[in-house]
Amino acid sequence: MTAGESVHARARRAALSDNSEAVEDYAKAIHALAGRSKGPVATNTLAERLEVSPSSVTAMLKRMSEMRLVSHEPYHGVSLTDSGERVALEVIRHHRLIESYLTEALGMPWDRVHEEAEVLEHYISEDLERLIAAKLGDPSHDPHGDPIPDVGLELASEPTVPLTSMSVGDRGKIARVSDSSPEMLRYLADRKIGPGEELEVSAREDFGGGVEVKIGDERHSLGEQIAERILVAVEG
Repeated sequence: MTAGESVHARARRAALSDNSEAVEDYAKAIHALAGRSKGPVATNTLAERLEVSPSSVTAMLKRMSEMRLVSHEPYHGVSLTDSGERVALEVIRHHRLIESYLTEALGMPWDRVHEEAEVLEHYISEDLERLIAAKLGDPSHDPHGDPIPDVGLELASEPTVPLTSMSVGDRGKIARVSDSSPEMLRYLADRKIGPGEELEVSAREDFGGGVEVKIGDERHSLGEQIAERILVAVEG
């Protein structure tokens, strides 16, 4: 144990002492999918997310269950235990702090930082994590608007809705933008569309089509695939 190491860091270190970064990837994926499904995550869904075979998922979940990081029942899905949740939140904190550092301190475009953070998140020490957080003024959100778990691994809950669910005349502020598509992020950056921008829905296409929004004095037509990846904190 290193001097000044947090309780959460010690728990994470102990849980991963005989494992690889794969455990962190699984924990992070389960955390993300559980947030969408609001319940246990199906094995096939997890396999699709991680782009591995269902048999590989089953083997890893058995190992993580033995480590008491997950609760897994065949045909009923998998959930993180309290220890597994801490592992997920710790690596999410690393990931989002790294993204913030790469953007703010090094000037890397927001469409490139996710891929870099996916690698680096497994290797930074707790001391480096603290230095990065201090350098950036302990940020609460990453460049894409995703909340960063705090030092106690508490993750803020922020009510948002997809832009596709808003009606003409609705107003709000962009809270988060999915980092799943670098091409989309470059498209939005070219149009200065990102977290913090206030918008109004000015038009919508029928039958689940695109959305036209007004941001400042500019109007932008956004296709459905882009609009569904923009989360908005709606006024009123």
